[in-house]
Order: sequence, then structure tokens, then C-alpha cells
Amino acid sequence: MRIHRLVLCATLALVAHAASAQAWPEKPITMVVPSAPGGSTDFAARLIGEALGKALGQPIVVDNKAGAAGNLGTEAVARAKPDGYTLLMQYSGYHVGNPALFKQIKWNPTKDFVPVALVMRAPHVIAVSGSNPAHNLQEFIAWGKKNGRGVFYASSGNGSIQHIAGELFEQQAKVQTTHVPYKGAGPAVNDLLGGQVDMFVTTPPSVIGHVTSGKLKAFAYTGKQRHPSMPNAPTSAEAGLSGYEVESWFAVFAPAGTPAPVVTRLTREIKTIVESENYKTKMNDQGAFAVYMDPTALGQFVQSELALWAGIIKSKNITAD
Repeated sequence: MRIHRLVLCATLALVAHAASAQAWPEKPITMVVPSAPGGSTDFAARLIGEALGKALGQPIVVDNKAGAAGNLGTEAVARAKPDGYTLLMQYSGYHVGNPALFKQIKWNPTKDFVPVALVMRAPHVIAVSGSNPAHNLQEFIAWGKKNGRGVFYASSGNGSIQHIAGELFEQQAKVQTTHVPYKGAGPAVNDLLGGQVDMFVTTPPSVIGHVTSGKLKAFAYTGKQRHPSMPNAPTSAEAGLSGYEVESWFAVFAPAGTPAPVVTRLTREIKTIVESENYKTKMNDQGAFAVYMDPTALGQFVQSELALWAGIIKSKNITAD
């Protein structure tokens, strides 16, 4: 009789869990951004969040939790209740770079999260302060070699892809550099505009408005071909730095254990958003690409990216210190 009661209780719990998932969402959803406002991760979160909120009938509240090179916000989501009301808009540099850069982090990129959807891919742009005397990348490199101090470059944090991009730039351009980390792309761009740093290798959404206005210079686009939104920015190869290709991606994750029906609903709605002409146009205007990937494909992609970036970080002796 006791066994029957246990089975009944377990069955009722499963039914209640399924019913809860079907009723979801019944309140606002928080989308955590593990960096400061103003960067590409924040841009993607707000663009996806606005459309997703309309599709789900509940507002998506973007919560910027910057700090510890993305680990603060990422850990917060990893430890959040897996009920579909806390999501993570993640930047690839944090998700697949940090595990190889930090000896101890309190989250695991695969065990603590369930993939939901890839929403954006973006090669980087080598952005330089508008006050710099150089007119192109080769002149900038020559300036860095002659000025007596080299190039001060910004990043969105120790161990970020921008940090790695700066180290790769130093090696390939053979110019001395000094790394200046920030708590996100927004603060980094502010100091680039002010001339406190010389260069920021970052995704276009963070800087394209300032490039268009002439406040910043785009000396190279780190993709295989030029982007329509920045036709005057040559590729790295065209600018004389062949093989210098850096790309970031941005994706939505949920805490491990989030009900499958919730993940299915989320990825279905996000797919519709990412494949819409409105979203594609806004991505294109920002120098990025609208790219959707479902949970299975995203999970496999994360595994391959973890191996790729671990190899790069180890071979280049890059650390988070």
C-alpha cells in the first residue's frame, strides 16, 4: 500500500510539473546579461527580449550582472531555479573561453545549462580612436611601433575574446601592446572615444554608430568578406593582416533542469524572431548576422567551440590574470 502511495505521489508531482510547464509563462521573465549595458550582448538581449516578450505575453526584463569577466552573471543563472523564469543571453567569449582561462569557476558550460537558441554571429572590427593620426591599419601598426609605448587596447574583461584578439594582434602585427580590461564593451568604448585607449577589437554593434559618425575609425573587419553595413572597412587580409579572423556568437541558455516544454516553446519563438526580416535588418545594420541554431545544434556547437578555444588559449599561453 505504501509503494502505491509513493507511486501516486510521484505521478501527481509529474502531472503538476507538466501542468506548470504548460501554463508557463505566468509572470515576467528575467534575461541576465553578464556584462555592462551598451555592448553586443546587451544589444542582442534587448532586441530578442522585446520581441520574445510580445510573443509570450509576458515582459522580458534584461538584468545586467557585470563582473568577474562574465562569471558573476553566468554563475547567477547557473544557480537560478530552473523554472523558465531566468534565462542567460551569453557571449561566446565567456561561455567557451572562461573554462580554459580560469583555474576555478563555479559553473560548467555544459552541465549547468541547457541550450535554447543561437541568435547572432559577429566577426569583429578593429576600431581605433578617432584622434589617432593613422589612416589605415598598416599606418596604425607603424604608429604603435614608433611611439615608444606601443598600443593600449581595451577588452570587455580579462580572458574575453577581445583580450584574446588583442594578444593575437600583438603576435601577428609584431607590435607591443598593453591590455586594459573593462567590465563590458560599453565602458571600453567610452574610453576609446575619449582616447584613453588606442584600439578595441570588438563586435560591430558596440561601435558601428561611432564609426558612422566618424568618432571612431574601423581599420579592419575580421571576417572572410566585408560586411554590407561597413563597405569601407577592409577585411583583415585586405588590410595587410592575413589570417587574423575573430568571430563571436551570442546565444540564449537556461539553467539545467528547465522543463523541456519550456525550452521547446522558447526556441520556437526565438526561431521566428531571428528569421524575421525585421530582426535580420537590425542585425545587418549593426554589422552582425542573424543566425538561428536549435538546442541540439547549439549544444554540439558549444562542445566544438570549447575544444577550439581551449586549444588557442593554451597554445598562445593566454591567462585571465
